[in-house]
Amino acid sequence: MKSQLITTLVGLALVAGYSSVYTVQEGRQAFITEFGKIRGKPVTEAGLHFKVPFIQDVRTFDKRILQWDGDAEQIPTKDKKYIWVDTTARWRIKDVIRFAQTVQNERTAANRLDGILDGVTRDTISSYNLVETVRNSNLILEKIDGLKSSTTDSEGNENTNQRLDNTHRAEASEVSDDITGEIEEITTGREELTKQIISSARSALEDIGIELLDVQLRRVSYEESVEQKVYERMITERQKIASRIRSFGKGEAAKISGRLNLRLKEIESEAYRKAQELKGEADAVAIKTYAEAFSKDPDFYEFIETLDSYKDTLKQGSRFILSSDARYLKALEGP
Repeated sequence: MKSQLITTLVGLALVAGYSSVYTVQEGRQAFITEFGKIRGKPVTEAGLHFKVPFIQDVRTFDKRILQWDGDAEQIPTKDKKYIWVDTTARWRIKDVIRFAQTVQNERTAANRLDGILDGVTRDTISSYNLVETVRNSNLILEKIDGLKSSTTDSEGNENTNQRLDNTHRAEASEVSDDITGEIEEITTGREELTKQIISSARSALEDIGIELLDVQLRRVSYEESVEQKVYERMITERQKIASRIRSFGKGEAAKISGRLNLRLKEIESEAYRKAQELKGEADAVAIKTYAEAFSKDPDFYEFIETLDSYKDTLKQGSRFILSSDARYLKALEGP
């Protein structure tokens, strides 16, 4: 009987000891409830912790960053374009006690996220034109403006040999204006829209103990009935712009080639002129030298010139009919 009592007491002690400890896993947080009421502060450190056995219970929740994926929904933009928007978000339980008191669990929290984020996303996107949802910046317009500015700077450089005339500048400005005219300028952009969504939804989610970390528009697309037509129109517009750019580029290439050929002819002409001047000066020096040399002995000069003429006339196979006393053959006679 005594041994049974001891065994019972030991068993009760073990059960009480086991009931008085609990473990919080890494990435989890917990709080203690006593008869349904929350006691103490949340436990956020992983490890072994203690509680009053039998009368206190432990509720644990996730402490990690959680993912929310909304259902794709159709939203009209300010310019009456109906688009499908698929949104995703990252969130975590910041105030676990408030979270438990308001939404109870993560499944209910996901439903609240559906209602809040979907509503805020719809209100935000419908307040802006479509282009604000699909683009982040006006970088393409800034690049075109930069090209126009660099062209203007090169035209104003006095040391630049290749200048563009007024007609060319007008054409360049017209092409640039045509290109930029096809591209709508944005004032807000997609990234700023997501920040507005986060700002609008964050206060509502804080009331239920949730911290909203990030929201992204994962996919934006037209409704299927008009998507193909929109793509065809976009392709046509891009092809039209590309055609203008190619045409302008060919005109530029022709003008550059023309200026290059003109410059080449100028260089060749100047080089030929200088060469002729040098050749004339050299001939003059040579003639003067010959004249000075041969003037000292005219007979020797005549003899040399006669021999040179023989090289040109008395070739193999040539026939001449001359008298024996012809003066032309004098240099061939003996002394």
